[in-house]
Amino acid sequence: MLRVDLNCDMGESFGVYELGRDEEILAYVTSANIACGFHAGDPSVMRRTVEMALAQGVAIGAHPGLPDLVGFGRRNMAVSPQEAYDMTLYQIGALNAFVKASGGKMQHVKPHGALYNMAAKDAELSRAIAEAVYAVDPELILYGLSGSQLVKAGEQTGLRTAHEVFADRTYQPDGTLTPRTEPGALIHDPALAAAQVIRLVRDGTVLADTVCIHGDGPHALTFAEAIRQRLQVQNIMVIAAGKV
Repeated sequence: MLRVDLNCDMGESFGVYELGRDEEILAYVTSANIACGFHAGDPSVMRRTVEMALAQGVAIGAHPGLPDLVGFGRRNMAVSPQEAYDMTLYQIGALNAFVKASGGKMQHVKPHGALYNMAAKDAELSRAIAEAVYAVDPELILYGLSGSQLVKAGEQTGLRTAHEVFADRTYQPDGTLTPRTEPGALIHDPALAAAQVIRLVRDGTVLADTVCIHGDGPHALTFAEAIRQRLQVQNIMVIAAGKV
């Protein structure tokens, strides 16, 4: 039986500003990537999101991003590998404190937004991120764009890795994500998103250990429901990456 993890970016509210329908989406996913305060999230949001995930048996991962609240971490920044190492270590540590305080154990780390996309192509940046993850806990799983430099760096560092594909994003011929600034970058139809997920998981041309749904999308809950249902119909087991 084919197996795949279904993950969602969560905990991206900030102060009085609420984003996403995290509690409802948690019923359909197996892993949650929780923002750590740099691109979104705050201490109270982090705590609540961790507690909700643990209550529903969803595996928890840190979702470190660039220090850019205004741009939601989706704007490139000229950070050095050392800076990337430091900010990744800092954010993992922050979320890990909430996870431990709630009696849980962190499963993975998945960089966010521009940091994720930059690392997908930059070997030095990727290695810095992977080394930060390893320094916190060698048992953590590093999530990265399927076939990317980030996944390769994780493997070279000695981490378990998860090749990630996206339900709601289109791809370029070289396997990278279509930039959000370009037309057609996002998939808005849940049926099309579900069909893309099944194709990516089944055809094997792109490694697909885990599938991402963006929690800040306007139709994130509908996407989660449609994809989970379609995977079940296709007899594909949905299970957290750390349980495979």
